[in-house]
Amino acid sequence: MPFVQHLHDFIATYGYLAVFVVVCLESAGVPMPGETALVTAAIFAGQGTLDIKWVIASAALAAIIGDNAGYWVGREFGFPIVLKYGRYIRLDEARLKLGQYLFQRHGGKIVFFGRFVAVLRAFAALLAGINRLEWPRFFAFNAAGGIVWASIFGFGGFFLGHAFEHYAKPVGIAALICAVIGAVAASRFISHHEQRLIAEAEAALPGPLVAPRDHSGA
Repeated sequence: MPFVQHLHDFIATYGYLAVFVVVCLESAGVPMPGETALVTAAIFAGQGTLDIKWVIASAALAAIIGDNAGYWVGREFGFPIVLKYGRYIRLDEARLKLGQYLFQRHGGKIVFFGRFVAVLRAFAALLAGINRLEWPRFFAFNAAGGIVWASIFGFGGFFLGHAFEHYAKPVGIAALICAVIGAVAASRFISHHEQRLIAEAEAALPGPLVAPRDHSGA
């Protein structure tokens, strides 16, 4: 748990700036615990050391800015670079092809919902740029997703913080156990469906990857 403790201390020391930096980096494509940072800061807000509205605003703004940075990197430089080096950040050829498959069928909607899926959160904007989703459409879905995500997890952590303040320790431990079980179940669900979608993408786009061209998403 040392990393979690370091993140906790980082947020305790730098507050909103820490939330902004971690969420922005994750959104730009750097694997970082953005959701954990948001919830941790929201719990601090529930305990009165931060203001929840600024926690949510910091996370939402960071998500929007980071995603736009990731989008433009993906659009201008992404395809050849990610094709060559993506495997080092778990963005291998199968996931790139999955990105093409999803963006051909769902366009901006994957940007919105990708904000809520651990597998896609760090890469959705990069993939949107690589797959040349139109920027106005990307921005609309991206901003909506960032604001809704920050609000849901921010207020969730805020009220969880109050619960930890007012309820007995056994209740907190039981809640933690339930959260861990839920996280494991969600992880297995996502992994199962990711493999199914990768198989569908390969069937729809057989052969080597080809650089996408400009198109409008749905």
